[in-house]
Amino acid sequence: MSLRARLLLTLGLTLALLWGIAAAWLMRDLEEKFVDTLDQRLAQSARMVAGLVLQLPIDVWQNAKQPVLSIPSIEGLACQVHSPAGEIMARTHADMDNILAPGEKGHAYRQAGGVTWRVFTYERDGIVITTADRMDERNMLLNDVVRLAVVPFIVALVGSMMALWLGIWRGLAPLTRLRESLANRHPDALAPIATYGLPKEIRPLIDTLNSLLIRIQQTIIREQRFTNDAAHELRTPLTAIKTHLQVARRLEGSAAMESLNHAEEGVGRLNSTLDQLLILARVEGRIRFDDGEASYVAEVAENAIADTHEPHLERFVLPPRWPEATLAMPRELAVTALRNLLDNALRHGSSDMPITLDVQWEPGECFLTFIVSDQGPGVDEATLKQITQRFWRASKQQGSGLGLAIVTAIAERFGGEVTFISPAEGGFTARLVMPVATPKATKPQVPV
Repeated sequence: MSLRARLLLTLGLTLALLWGIAAAWLMRDLEEKFVDTLDQRLAQSARMVAGLVLQLPIDVWQNAKQPVLSIPSIEGLACQVHSPAGEIMARTHADMDNILAPGEKGHAYRQAGGVTWRVFTYERDGIVITTADRMDERNMLLNDVVRLAVVPFIVALVGSMMALWLGIWRGLAPLTRLRESLANRHPDALAPIATYGLPKEIRPLIDTLNSLLIRIQQTIIREQRFTNDAAHELRTPLTAIKTHLQVARRLEGSAAMESLNHAEEGVGRLNSTLDQLLILARVEGRIRFDDGEASYVAEVAENAIADTHEPHLERFVLPPRWPEATLAMPRELAVTALRNLLDNALRHGSSDMPITLDVQWEPGECFLTFIVSDQGPGVDEATLKQITQRFWRASKQQGSGLGLAIVTAIAERFGGEVTFISPAEGGFTARLVMPVATPKATKPQVPV
């Protein structure tokens, strides 16, 4: 069932039910008030006649030409007057003695000839007054009153239903236009949907949809960039490996072995480039890395140093103790980011100078900073602005050009940052800021 039909059905039934209950309530009160009013008319008529009769002197009745006076009848009302002795003194109808006969005081129903009467009996100073109404005439009058009251209710109900249908149709028209707009969009169109002219209740939905379209567009761009980067960066090493293998097939002895060694080195570089590309794609693609293991600072630093390409670990200058902190990020990514910074320092720093790894953190702070420094020649200001770009290399023969780009992507994903400093006198320093999960100690200090 559509939203429009559901709204019409729900609101229509609710409105009809409420109007019906209000109408039934009003009709019941109207009928009660109507009956009370007519009963009061009967009683008031009897009291009025009694007052008139008691004001007349007794000789009026004695000198009357007829023993029973005839009172002019009132439409829809009958009346009869009895003396204290029970004799009829006056009446409006001569054929209603049974209906107008004295009885119990107050109101009552009487029947005669298939007609029901509403009767009121009143006694004053021995004189009994009886008045009566025909119930069929009462019912006809009540039906006329009800009809006059019900017709406006029906007109109002029908008008409300029409206004309800028109209001829902106009209110949901923006959704209809939105549906048609989305249905007519090209499958490749990822531009945001315009919110001009839309009600404010629908704008959060459109904003969410636009955010989704932006994320989809960014994902497609990342996939296209990954495909282009992979195709561009893998073509050269594959071509070199193929060339070395072809040379090795034609040569013999040490020359063939040298070509095979070059091919093996190319495979290693190709494997490293593929690993870096996949890690970068996973980080930028928001894939989950959490393996449930805590990222203790000491373990992250030890694993990052162990994974570097430097066989001589004595080149690293480390702090005497690691902070008692846990990083608020997967250990795999923390190790990868720190290892890439260490590899960059090893690759571009002086081979005979140490690499310094330090940590800055105070208990209670939300971020921790790794500092990696080397004593190399450093880089100029223009190079400093390009080193985080993909596949940018200070030297075409060194690295894949993805290490620092991966570090930047990892830091940005978890709200951190990475900055680089290269003083004019030489040297290069990288500062990697990472979020801390808890400021309390979760693992004993690990001496280095």
